[in-house]
Amino acid sequence: MKNSRLMAGIAVAAVGALALAGCSGDESGGDGGTEKLTIGISQLVQHPALDAATAGFKKAFTDAGYVEGDTVEFTEKNANGEQSTAVTIAQNFATQDLDLVLAVATPAAQAAAQAITEIPVVFTAVTDAESADLVASNEEPGGNITGTSDAAPIEDQLDMLKEIVPDAEKIGIVYSSGEVNSEVQVKAATAAAEERDMSVTTQTVTTANDIAQAAEALGDVDAIYVPTDNTVVSGIASLIQVAEKKQIPVIGAESGTVEGGAIATLGIDYDKLGYQTGEMALKILTEDADPATMPVEMSKEFTYVVNPGAAERMGVTIPEEILDKAETVE
Repeated sequence: MKNSRLMAGIAVAAVGALALAGCSGDESGGDGGTEKLTIGISQLVQHPALDAATAGFKKAFTDAGYVEGDTVEFTEKNANGEQSTAVTIAQNFATQDLDLVLAVATPAAQAAAQAITEIPVVFTAVTDAESADLVASNEEPGGNITGTSDAAPIEDQLDMLKEIVPDAEKIGIVYSSGEVNSEVQVKAATAAAEERDMSVTTQTVTTANDIAQAAEALGDVDAIYVPTDNTVVSGIASLIQVAEKKQIPVIGAESGTVEGGAIATLGIDYDKLGYQTGEMALKILTEDADPATMPVEMSKEFTYVVNPGAAERMGVTIPEEILDKAETVE
């Protein structure tokens, strides 16, 4: 009898041990074996291009089998266009138990690079990572940070501008004096314009509230080119209002600007760029890829996007050759 009670006690203990073992993986994800990933996202400002990049990044994780809230947790913060806020977000992320941080746009990436040194950082919507001092080189980043560039095909965009406004000689650009990505683009646009017998005149802003005044101050220009400037794109309605009043055609560097009232772009699909960044992050998190040796990747494709309504309001006609190969927005 005593042996029977002993054997029963052993059996109960064994069952309890198995139950405890089954519960010990409480940090496992929904797939039963993957620990939950925690990722911080710092986005500089809310506008369609950056929103799409963030959404594309998250979609890469969904397509890889991760479930938000179960096997991956995203902590999303928006700096509302304020560099000081981006710095605070990065500093807070540095103190949290995160697996990786995504920085969306150059100023957010610069803040993350300064504050976060112990975990991987990936960036997207950054025009020139080298000029922004984010990496030692695009080929060999050399630290804990890498990502994707949204460098626009500026020469092709100015060729498109000439197709839409054949007599254009003077191009106006409004950009933020605080964004190194914009300085890089303005320099490239100026050189490309000179090669096409055009000149560039510029006005700078520090906040979105300055955009309308800066657009007016461009004076007698034949067209306006909007680079992937986060401040200007976030307040594009102010620039478009001036352009429509003065009948000045506006060409954008990306599709969100066209959705906001510019005539056309040959630009980046930011959803796909963000997805591409998500794939890089997954290699770091699941395949032990090293950001120091992962080259900065460029956008893999560009798309024509046109806004015929905007063209009509600005007094120009989009050539059929462009319309035939373009996506249309209103």
